[in-house]
Amino acid sequence: MEIFLDSANLREIEKWLAQGVVDGVTTNPSVLLKDGGFDMEERARQVAALVNPRPVSVEVTTNDLEEMLTQARTLAAWAPNIVIKIPVINEHGAPCLGVVKTLTQEGIKVNLTACLSFGQLVLGAKAGATYISIFAGRVSDEGGDAPLLIGQSADWLREWGYPSRIIVGSIRGVIDIQQAAIAGAHIITIPPQLLDKMADHKYTRDTVRGFVQDARKALERVEELRAQARR
Repeated sequence: MEIFLDSANLREIEKWLAQGVVDGVTTNPSVLLKDGGFDMEERARQVAALVNPRPVSVEVTTNDLEEMLTQARTLAAWAPNIVIKIPVINEHGAPCLGVVKTLTQEGIKVNLTACLSFGQLVLGAKAGATYISIFAGRVSDEGGDAPLLIGQSADWLREWGYPSRIIVGSIRGVIDIQQAAIAGAHIITIPPQLLDKMADHKYTRDTVRGFVQDARKALERVEELRAQARR
């Protein structure tokens, strides 16, 4: 399983790259704005250079299918490791699968995003999407079984030999990460604050504190014994 960082914050990306756990980055217009990337091109280029050759997902910002193609080609030209996020449908319900097919045929990698059903994943795989993003948190919000959907999707892709890889997003808590990993997600895209929570545990801190205190006591005792021997 791979971990993508769901962030456009350069400091956070550098931090987690240094920890050796980041395999890629995902962004969207909301993430870019939240992390100060008001100039989307500048920030996307900075992130892509920072994580190269790892993939960076950047999203189109239109409902028009022809404009999606135009934007996607422009975005893909910013850096060789940029992957284009295309929604499975636009806000009017029009399928964007033809956009995925065209871009794939042009050699542009696509992350089919905002998928919330098995059917959407199937269509995305057949259209040739490199990645298919299942929004697990939003599936659960509507009463769906997100781990079941992830597991069934991973099984189906494997059984039929489709190369598309599942990215699980819309992560709300560490338990969502755990459930997605156990269900068979290929990739989970995680906000930085949840990576901090994954690494942390109260009793790990307590355990390390105890070890350090005992080590200090042992060293103090050794010094005492050495001092006594010198008298």
